[in-house]
Amino acid sequence: MAEIKLHGFWYSPFTLRIVWTLNLKGIPYENIEEDRFNKSPQLLEYNPVHKKTPVLVHDGKPIRESMIIVEYIDEIWPHNSLLPADPYDRAQARFWVKYIDDMISAMSAHLRSRNGEEREKAKENIWERLRVIEDQCLDDRKKFYGGNTINMVDIALGSFVKFIEIQEDMFEVKILQSERFPRLHLWFNNFKDVPVIKENIPAQEKLVAFYKPLIEKILASA
Repeated sequence: MAEIKLHGFWYSPFTLRIVWTLNLKGIPYENIEEDRFNKSPQLLEYNPVHKKTPVLVHDGKPIRESMIIVEYIDEIWPHNSLLPADPYDRAQARFWVKYIDDMISAMSAHLRSRNGEEREKAKENIWERLRVIEDQCLDDRKKFYGGNTINMVDIALGSFVKFIEIQEDMFEVKILQSERFPRLHLWFNNFKDVPVIKENIPAQEKLVAFYKPLIEKILASA
């Protein structure tokens, strides 16, 4: 098999997307853990535009941006497909991936909030966006977005929801309320129970312990 390397951060929801994808397909790879404050020359060479992780290197060729990488992996190794076969269904899946990625700004606002009022406003903004996912993206007749197996929408949403869980513990707030979002709550429980996902999610305590001082440092320097 061709040489595959993944440059990423163990704590990054975007890196997790690639880790899940590679493991769902049973593809061996070399993990290269990057330092957020001292990125390797290789990473900067492979991603000179944004200088960010994750970067997948396949036979010496770098692929950037998490969901682009997910689609690339799915095209090169089509077994256990993560994209629907039907063109219309693929377009719908890509729409929801884009919608989920666009929610990152709402999460960032909550993460960077400096007081209770800002945090409450940011939380309501997240709720508004999650309501769209609850009502229009998820179907309680299906275990996952596309049916009985995980696809790219689940991977995108799973990383996003996991990051919400981290913020809930950091700020002692409840965003993913089961009574407010029953479909989302059920879907995430199903997602976390998949062995490959469960085995490749860092421990919640470890994630919170890492993010809390990092965010405090970022807010103090802003």
